[in-house]
Amino acid sequence: MIERYTLPEIAKIWSDENKFSIWLKIEIFACEANNKLGIVPTSALKKILSKARFNVSKINQIESVVKHDVIAFLTNVGSYVGKDSRFIHYGMTSSDVLDTSLSVQMKEAGNLILMKLQQLKSALSKKAKKYKYLQMVGRTHGVHAESITLGLKFALWFDEVNRNIERLKIAVKNISVGKISGAVGTYEHLSPFVERYVCRKLNLKPANAATQIIQRDIHAEYMTTLAIIASSLEKFATEIRHQQKTEILELEEPFTKGQKGSSAMPHKKNPVICERISGLARIIRANSLAALENINLWHERDISHSSVERVILPDSTMLLYYMLVKMIEVIDGLVVNKENIAKNLNLTHGLIYSQRALLKLVEAGLTREQAYKAVQNNALLSWKTGQDFRKLLESDKLISKKVNKTQIEDIFYSKKVFKNIDYIFKNVKIK
Repeated sequence: MIERYTLPEIAKIWSDENKFSIWLKIEIFACEANNKLGIVPTSALKKILSKARFNVSKINQIESVVKHDVIAFLTNVGSYVGKDSRFIHYGMTSSDVLDTSLSVQMKEAGNLILMKLQQLKSALSKKAKKYKYLQMVGRTHGVHAESITLGLKFALWFDEVNRNIERLKIAVKNISVGKISGAVGTYEHLSPFVERYVCRKLNLKPANAATQIIQRDIHAEYMTTLAIIASSLEKFATEIRHQQKTEILELEEPFTKGQKGSSAMPHKKNPVICERISGLARIIRANSLAALENINLWHERDISHSSVERVILPDSTMLLYYMLVKMIEVIDGLVVNKENIAKNLNLTHGLIYSQRALLKLVEAGLTREQAYKAVQNNALLSWKTGQDFRKLLESDKLISKKVNKTQIEDIFYSKKVFKNIDYIFKNVKIK
């Protein structure tokens, strides 16, 4: 279950109270702009400013009858303002309010997600520096390959989070647009000044062009960016889940005091947070597909996108925020089992240095094919029998003729992996 107490800021953005507050600001700012144009009398503007308010429950009651949320809102606001409410929503269409408000909410939600991404980036930086030189086995195809360091794994994630921060900054910038241009976007009953004024007040940019709505490729970009971020979190979570397997057990997500892993098996410590993150990423990716479907609407607008967005935008932003909260918790509390890391590094009796042996024989004058065959023969024997790979190389007649014991010793010098770590850390800007 998702703990709602972890989401107070992000959930508030999508509350009815906040939504109607933004709607009211838009309507009031439009009245102020029209006052400057001489359309709304100053006396009427003063009354609107002093009396305009709303009641969420009453709006919902009205909407249950009229079946239109903006009309219900305007009716409720008008009941407080009186006859001067005729100047509210002057020349505007519902989507002027809805889309501009939605941009504000998406911007606010995006900025909160950016804050959490920065926190995750900081957590990963600390882990990368702490374990910069903790050597561990690297795996390709799930099979032991060559050695890496745990710090490099965290540095890789740090770099990916940094890219996601830049992606989301662009998406937030692009969604930060408003639209107050009327029923088909022609400003027939409005001056473009009204749009510029309202957008400036809300820290948005006016859309370059619109129909009745802001075009949905912008929303799709935002949603696909959320999906990419969620997929990155799933990637990190999946790696930790693999590392927590009993036969590997190099990393473990935190297991808190009093926590229980299984109703049947008291010994269990399961990677439940990481599994939850992996599952939630699927929802956000599915929601991004719905956002892509919303791009294609009829003519100057239909309403098929609206019902979709009422679900996917609040859900996706809140879920991603939650996933970030939990991933930060996992990274901060990650258990690193150094003994198992060392054990697994040596599990294959030195086979992880096979490429070094290959290259050493090439340097000694063998063709690549000859060197590969000689090394592979000994590697496969080591796989089959469990014999030490180094000893097999030393006893191989062809290999011992080409390289001496000192050269073979150099093949198995483990700390060679460290020589370019500083270069990689500099590239990803971990200081």
